[in-house]
Amino acid sequence: MKDLKPTVVVIDDDLSIREALQGLLETAALNVELYASAPEFLQSKHRDVAGCIILDVRLPGGSGLELQRELTRAGILTPVIFLTAHGDIPMTVQAMKAGAVEFLTKPYRDQALLEAVHLAIEKDRARRESEALISEMRQRLDTLTPRERQVMALAAVGQSNKQIGGTMNIGEVTARVHRRQVMRKMRAKSLADLVRLADLLKGHGIEP
Repeated sequence: MKDLKPTVVVIDDDLSIREALQGLLETAALNVELYASAPEFLQSKHRDVAGCIILDVRLPGGSGLELQRELTRAGILTPVIFLTAHGDIPMTVQAMKAGAVEFLTKPYRDQALLEAVHLAIEKDRARRESEALISEMRQRLDTLTPRERQVMALAAVGQSNKQIGGTMNIGEVTARVHRRQVMRKMRAKSLADLVRLADLLKGHGIEP
């Protein structure tokens, strides 16, 4: 069976830190991948599971903040936790504005680090679930005909079958048939469910 345990990536040029973090994280039943530099990490293959990255601010060949920006540009949205002995307030603000989950200083408290890791993993899981749901909703939407999509948009803003028929210049019975098809194809159990799905799609820039 495929191992779907969350994976924590540790990028730090200090071997003792990497090994200490590995020991701590493995006691929490987490998979751990260790890297000494950003290039080493970028050149490796990664498991497609929920997780996070523990990143040292100062790395050979570039800073952790630069790697954070590079990951964002590459569309890698895995949450980042910074761990450093050289942090300052401007650096912390910059990291947090760029989406870091936490900015911890060395020496770190084990409990604080584990709490940050679990928070980051839950954040990543939620993002993945949302993306999977949107992908599924998009596939369902693609099964609708252009007329059914128009019916869905009108139904989602509260129009009755009679109003939909008037807006689209079709009969009320025809509007009812289209609406039933929309409900079936979108797997909506009620009008409220259909409205929720339409709002979810719109929230991600997808118009019914």
